[in-house]
Amino acid sequence: MISALHPQGKPGVIRLLDPCCGTGAALADIKQSLVYVQSYSAGQSLVETYGVEFDKERAWQAKDLLYRVLHADVHDTVIKARSVGLLFLNPPYGFGVSDNANLDRNNLDTHEKAERLERTFLKKTAPMLMPGGVLVYIVPFYAIDEEIRTYLARNFRQVHFFMAPEQAYKQCVIFGVKVKPGHPDKETLAMLTRAQAGELADQVLPTEWCEQPYTVPTATEGEMDFRAVRIDGDQLAEELKHFEGNLLWTGFERHFRQSRVGHRRPLRDLSRWHLALALAAGQVTGLVRSPAGRALLIKGDTFKKKDRSVSVETDEKGNVSQTITMIDRFVPVITAIEFTPGPDLGRIVRIS
Repeated sequence: MISALHPQGKPGVIRLLDPCCGTGAALADIKQSLVYVQSYSAGQSLVETYGVEFDKERAWQAKDLLYRVLHADVHDTVIKARSVGLLFLNPPYGFGVSDNANLDRNNLDTHEKAERLERTFLKKTAPMLMPGGVLVYIVPFYAIDEEIRTYLARNFRQVHFFMAPEQAYKQCVIFGVKVKPGHPDKETLAMLTRAQAGELADQVLPTEWCEQPYTVPTATEGEMDFRAVRIDGDQLAEELKHFEGNLLWTGFERHFRQSRVGHRRPLRDLSRWHLALALAAGQVTGLVRSPAGRALLIKGDTFKKKDRSVSVETDEKGNVSQTITMIDRFVPVITAIEFTPGPDLGRIVRIS
């Protein structure tokens, strides 16, 4: 499969996505191959690998191999549409509802109501491929039902089918290039119908790809949106590492060091306007002591108050008009807690 994939050779970012990544080994190998091929071309792209894994142990192993990994159900993730150049999809096999959920094995109608996971994952993740993006779809050949065949024939071109060399799970490998949805391609439908019937069992994936390789395109979208709807504490801590430079705590000294700088007395007494500005800026705060020993913990603030005035005028004809004037006035306020030992300790004091 790796030998069938080549990078576009255009500077930028190539994004690879595996929504069922396991330990991340497969996607890491694909990235290594693309980076190696790029080393012989003029255009160099950054290759980013994204994975989603439901099992916690495998997810944390994948985090050591891939660029970004979410320990989550793929249905609980937000991944930007048309943002990845390669979708490596090897989903869980079988029906969405297990046999012990009161399903009658002999009732075909009941089975029809339980959608196969191969189909669910394909329809969920294929929209994340950008136009021209490459799909590598690994499923049991018998799972390629009519709905999957139609979906592939409508949304992908250059579709190739191969049986996997290892047949423990009767797997096949399907390649395709994402295109704008249209009418199902008749040749693709016919080929996939034969594949599901087992007529292409001798068409095994070659060791080395001899045809025109599939080109994994460079991303045309901007920033990648890749996140889980619900995450645990361990993943939250890991996510914060990616944004450490933008967090407030790392710049704490830069933002708050002025509190440690000694304050110089002003050249003249503050007017009420200066006091209001100082209160509004939060500069009047902290523990203050008077020469007599009284201690107050103060916090300054400013609030807006409206002064209302009413004037009544009577003209020569006896008509009465009333004018209401509202004037905004900013009032400085200091709220304090009495810290002086004694009977008033803890009392709230308001100064305005």
